[in-house]
Amino acid sequence: MLQERKHSSYIYRLTLVATLGGLLFGYDTAVVSGAVKAIREFFVEPMTQNIGQAREVITGYRITISVAVFIVGLAVSGMLIRLFSWKKGFIISTIMFILAAIVLMVQFGNSPVVTMNNVNAITGFTVSAALIGCIIGGSVAGFVSLSLGRKKGLILAASLFILSGIGAAFPEKMGIFGMQPLISFIFYRIIGGIGIGLASMLSPMYISEIAPADIRGKLVSWNQFAIVLGILVVYFVNWFIAKQGDEHWNMTMGWRWMFFSGVIPSVIFIILLFFIPETPRYLALKKKNRKALEVLKRTVGEKEAEADLKEISETVAGRSVPWLSFGGIVIVISILLAAFQQMIGINVVLYYAPKIFQNTGTRLDISLLQTILVGAVNLIFTVVAIFTVDRFGRKPLLIIGGLIMSFAMTMIGFAFYKESMGITALIFILIYIAGFAMSWGPVMWVLLSEIFPNSIRGAMSIATATVWISDLIISWTFPVLDDNPWLVEKFHHGFAYWIYAIICILAVIFVWKIVPETKGKTLEQIEKLWKKDTR
Repeated sequence: MLQERKHSSYIYRLTLVATLGGLLFGYDTAVVSGAVKAIREFFVEPMTQNIGQAREVITGYRITISVAVFIVGLAVSGMLIRLFSWKKGFIISTIMFILAAIVLMVQFGNSPVVTMNNVNAITGFTVSAALIGCIIGGSVAGFVSLSLGRKKGLILAASLFILSGIGAAFPEKMGIFGMQPLISFIFYRIIGGIGIGLASMLSPMYISEIAPADIRGKLVSWNQFAIVLGILVVYFVNWFIAKQGDEHWNMTMGWRWMFFSGVIPSVIFIILLFFIPETPRYLALKKKNRKALEVLKRTVGEKEAEADLKEISETVAGRSVPWLSFGGIVIVISILLAAFQQMIGINVVLYYAPKIFQNTGTRLDISLLQTILVGAVNLIFTVVAIFTVDRFGRKPLLIIGGLIMSFAMTMIGFAFYKESMGITALIFILIYIAGFAMSWGPVMWVLLSEIFPNSIRGAMSIATATVWISDLIISWTFPVLDDNPWLVEKFHHGFAYWIYAIICILAVIFVWKIVPETKGKTLEQIEKLWKKDTR
């Protein structure tokens, strides 16, 4: 029977469909990398020549940020209330909103003026706008997974990808309520981000719930493989589109086709989703045991299906228990895993790779080719993780990968500091990518999909939201750090990378001391690692 499970073509087909959510996750997050310069020149820099337009854009930018912060605050407040109860959650949420209001007042207290800091900040926010949506999508993913299910939640995510691809490509024609094209563009990127946030939780959740324990790590890692494949594919797409015209064409039209290209895989994904079943754990949660049994018979075999359904039914029986019923440690571990995965700086490299390479003096088309090399290394070493995560375990890979990344980030910083551009910087960037791809990239998602007990799996939304909050902080602040005149003068674009190197070491210590090993355990066995009494 074990051999039968290992070679179940049905499980692999379901996994492949679910991983398309990961592919679109990678595609949509990385598509902006080829358009960073165009976004700055097409949307942001023209306002420096027109004070009236600048005031209108800056005002719209501030309103957009304020509304986005409010919506994100509401989503986070919902999770805090679910986590701590109404009273404590309300108090914490109120404090959070007051602090956010103070920050916004300090940031936006002056009248709209055009400064280089404004240009850098608006560029950074526009590039990272999708992450606002990711936070929202990640925050509500737990609710969506419970109310709509894993399958319908992924259908919703695919629909949002389609809308975002069209709207971001043609923000002037798809504008709402007379919004400036820049604000319209940001709006549709946020819509796409909501889809990413949903898919980032629901795809690995779906896979982990249909996969047998002995191959679960490998199958969930496929989702990360799909993410990096999506990144690599969009790097090729961006490079191909950029080659279709000159610099002017790319600044005016090329970037539009980069964003629109995401519609094609999104349509394919939404069609295939109609041909896969819901997960047995969700079906059992909704008391649809007959349907759950049918799915289990096709995934684990006739003999084991009844026993698995009984075990699943026992663990989901307490689905209404508070999220802290198993103790706060599982929540803390998930939040720190999610935060560290982003704070180590991965999406700085993935989002801004062409810009980083242009800082070394290369042309746009050459920098895009170098970015393809980054994507290829990412893909290759993700395959390494797929074949080692169930053999060596989760913790060894996270520790080894963290050490590799810390070394690489340190050397990248020195390469820029010493102005040793070109091949030196490229080599250490590739080493960093390899370290991430074989460890924190796939393994973090494997752990997040495993460690939450069935009765509080919705709490995974906290960790998912943390991923995107951390990603937003990193991607938004990188242009400010990297383009700050004083830091550029003193460190030659190297300062930020040393910060990420230190964070990598902190991540290694955290995994070594606190994170449990989950290799080879069923989801129900992992649940027993935490507090048993759910009453």
